[in-house]
Formats: sequence, structure tokens, C-alpha cells
Amino acid sequence: MARIPLAWLQLSHEKLRLAAALAGIAFAVILMMLQLGFAAALMDSAVLVYGHLNADLFLVSPNFEYILQAKTFPRHRLYQSLAVEGVDAASPVYIGLATWKHPVDLKETSLLIVGFDPGSKAFSVPGVEQNLQQIQLPDVVLFDSASHPKFGPVPELLDNNSQLFTEINNRRVRIGGLFRLGIGFAAIGNVVTSELNFLRLFPSYSQDRINLGLIRLKQGADGDRVLQQLRSTIPDDVLVLSRAEFMNTEKGFWNTVSPIGFIFGMGVFMGFIVGSIIVYQILYTDVSDHLSEYATLKAIGYRDSFLFSIVIKESLLLSLLGYIPGLAISQGLYTLTAQATGLPIFMTLERAAAVFVFTIVMCSASGALAMRRIRSADPAEIF
Repeated sequence: MARIPLAWLQLSHEKLRLAAALAGIAFAVILMMLQLGFAAALMDSAVLVYGHLNADLFLVSPNFEYILQAKTFPRHRLYQSLAVEGVDAASPVYIGLATWKHPVDLKETSLLIVGFDPGSKAFSVPGVEQNLQQIQLPDVVLFDSASHPKFGPVPELLDNNSQLFTEINNRRVRIGGLFRLGIGFAAIGNVVTSELNFLRLFPSYSQDRINLGLIRLKQGADGDRVLQQLRSTIPDDVLVLSRAEFMNTEKGFWNTVSPIGFIFGMGVFMGFIVGSIIVYQILYTDVSDHLSEYATLKAIGYRDSFLFSIVIKESLLLSLLGYIPGLAISQGLYTLTAQATGLPIFMTLERAAAVFVFTIVMCSASGALAMRRIRSADPAEIF
């Protein structure tokens, strides 16, 4: 315990240098936190729609990549799945990207549309479940109130006028109600409707070709056994996936196929490198400025291990003192980003712990490099 103040006294001797070091470490922490937060928000928003689909297993095309590239497959594969023991229900889902016309200024913006059978209750989101009767009417849709503001003040307009109309894909539709889901990287707005209304909005789609098949199992059914039986029964023009496999397929596209995952990973790496360089420069300068003191300690019998421990303690103190403000600022930036963009970005204990470990490793590695200067502290040369 008596040795710890020595490390602190050396760090605090130069107040401006210490402040610069802590600012640099905090910046590295913020950069890593933001990149990891954005990456996590990407993954969460990528499966935002899927997370609310009421299904145990999913049927998709073998060419399925991500939500906006959900290729179609024959609808009758759904009916085949009903013949498998343990399957309780099977329902189709249609997904498409459509052009939305702002109800006030008439500007056009793309949004995601999900179509399903209202009787199947395939989409379990508050607001959708209460308005299933509405979307059974011709040309009626439900709008996501958490969509980007560029789609217009739809909630306010709907409060003032229950008969609110706009155009989707140049077809006049009525906004029959609101639900709240949120935006993602794939789409910044969402609309849901019945499958019949969906097909009216997308004349090129065929009712016999669907994007997703939702399979619900009977209570008590063995999910793994049903999954394997479906895979052996249904031809290979359709993939049968568990919920976890389905989610991971979407996340895998954004994380590995899309360049976005690489960009965020590179951002974390650059934050680590920047922080390491800053800490190394600070510690190297500190060791150089106190080289005569280190040489004196060596001359009176202190081993290199003791001197190294001082530098390591300095690096650990820097990591802790720089991490705390970095964490606080990151939390504020998360809140600001979530409010400004609507992305599901928030601090998690796992991420905070991971960045703390990165910070310790970053500072310790820099301290280890700075130790090489101590080895050259020869009392005979200095004195």
C-alpha cells in the first residue's frame, strides 16, 4: 500500500500533463463506447420487426439475406408444414419497401411495409393488436409513430382528423391507427397492413409467393424435433429456421456481409490505438523526466520489478481516472443519440465492463512499452 502513493505523486506532479492524459483516455473510451453502441443498435434495430413476429419457427427462401432482401418462396410450403405433427398454425408475411407521400408537403420517402393475415395475429405490437379490424378494411394501414419525422406529423394529424389519407406507391390509403416500433438501419419508417391491402399496394407481388412463413407450435411440442421433421419434409427451396437462427441470419448480414460491421469494428480498434499512443507518450515522458530518480533507486538496491510496478500502477490509475468521465460522457451521448435518431442505443453492463477491460489493457500495454526506458536507467551514466 505504501508504494501506491508514489505512482500517484508522480502522475499528479504535472497537473497539465495528467489532465491531458485523462482527456486522451476519456476520448478513447468515448470512441470505443460509441462504436460498440452503434454496432449494438444496428444489431437490435436489424431484428426489430422480427422480434415482434409471433412464431416459433420461420420459413424463408434459401436466398434470404436481410429484411429488405427477403426473397419469396411458394406459399403452399406453409400448408405442407401443417401436416407435421406438433405444428399448430402457419401464416404468411409479406415484406416490401414502398414510397410514402408526406400528407402535408407531399414529399416522398421510402418506408418498410409488412403485410399479414389479421386473423393470424402474427404481429404482436401494442397498437397493431388493437386495430386488427381496421386493416381488414380496404386500403387501410397502420403507421409507426416512432418513424422518422420526415414522414410527417402523422400522430398529430390523426388526433385532429380520424379520416387521415395519404398515398403509398401512388395508391390512396387511410391511416387507420398508430403503433410504436422504432426505426432501424434498413428502414426509417414502418407501416403494417393486411396481406390483401399489401398486394393492392404491390401489384407485382403474387399471393402465391410469400417472404416469410411463421410457424407456431402446439403447446408442449418439442421444438427441436418439429424443426428437424420440417427440414426433412419440406423441399430445399425453403429453409426452416429456429427463432435464434433466423435472428442470427439477419445480424450476420449486417455484421459480416455488410461493410457497416467492419466500419464499427475498425472504429473500436482506432479508439484503442489512439488511447494507447496517448498513454504511452505520457508514461514515456514521465519516466524520462524522472530517470535520475529511477537510477537512484536502482543504485541503492531496488530491483527493476519494483520500478516496473510503479509504472504499471500509474497506468492502472490513468485507466481508472480516464474511464470514469469517459463512461459518463458516453452515457450522455447515448441518450442524445437515441432522442435524435430513435435508434435503440443504451448503455449495458456488459459493454461498460468490456470497455473498462479494453482501457486497462490499453494503459497496461502502453506502460509495458514505457518500461523499456527504465531498463536504460544506468546510475553510472546518469551520475
